[in-house]
Amino acid sequence: MAKLTIHAGDFTKGPGEYSFGSFTLRTEKHKIIGETISEKELDVVEVASEENVKKLGGTIGWGAVGGVLLGPVGLLAGLLAGGKKTEVTFIAKFKDGRKMLATTDSKTFTKIRAVCF
Repeated sequence: MAKLTIHAGDFTKGPGEYSFGSFTLRTEKHKIIGETISEKELDVVEVASEENVKKLGGTIGWGAVGGVLLGPVGLLAGLLAGGKKTEVTFIAKFKDGRKMLATTDSKTFTKIRAVCF
């Protein structure tokens, strides 16, 4: 089971999971245990950048990402914190039109990204 942190989008901010080919994400309707969504429902997965986050417009908006992608300051803080685990902030769009901005470790991101390759 891999942990995700949801930052913005159509799912509740906070923890999520990816395991056995499915996401478990909290929604307004499924606040406690979350909704299970098959990885086959993924349409697009890409690394978050200022440009592609702005394309999402009001749903996510760059302002919501400010605390997540801190640019050089965030990079420096990450380096100073040590640790070898690299995290990736990404945008995922599902076939039903829902989107999320999330962070996970690089190994999990590679698995998720491979689904849409």
